[in-house]
Amino acid sequence: MKDHAPSAERNRHEILPVLTRVLPTTGLILEIASGSGQHAVHFAPHFPDAQWLPTDRTETALASIRAWATEAGCPNLLDPKELDVTWSEWPVAAADAMVNINMLHISPWAACEGLMAGARRTLKTGAPLFYYGAFLRLDRETAPSNLEFSRSLTTRDPAWAVRQLEDVTAVAEHHDLALEQVVDMPNNNYSVIFRRR
Repeated sequence: MKDHAPSAERNRHEILPVLTRVLPTTGLILEIASGSGQHAVHFAPHFPDAQWLPTDRTETALASIRAWATEAGCPNLLDPKELDVTWSEWPVAAADAMVNINMLHISPWAACEGLMAGARRTLKTGAPLFYYGAFLRLDRETAPSNLEFSRSLTTRDPAWAVRQLEDVTAVAEHHDLALEQVVDMPNNNYSVIFRRR
């Protein structure tokens, strides 16, 4: 059964130009926490010489991804795999790039640590990890909407919150991922590109 995420419908057009600049045109692109599958079916056709592998940790999400993929009929979109970023071993041995969209604020902090640890194990040297989402930043005044968004998340689950970019970067650095670029995006979001050392 296809799920539909309005945010994925909105932001996919904003994210794609950054992906086409950052991601390799060949190899395996590993999407973490693919959710409904809308991003996968939108992005994969723009990388026809690469393989796009969506993943998620819930069967509901995996079923939705398969439903979207079946309808799209994209030949380089692989069957999704179950993957929880906090696992010490992932079902993918190596990847040429990783994409993760809007996961960190609706996950416990352990998911950030798991994402970066998994990226160190999985990404080849020089490969990018692309992350898109909302962040708090020490070098910028936070938009009131992001502060309110963070408060609403914590009300729903005390382990959730809009993360401090500097804290996420510190975890990435610890796992041999260098911060390469932060791109301003609409609606107070950012595209953040890390690269495996």
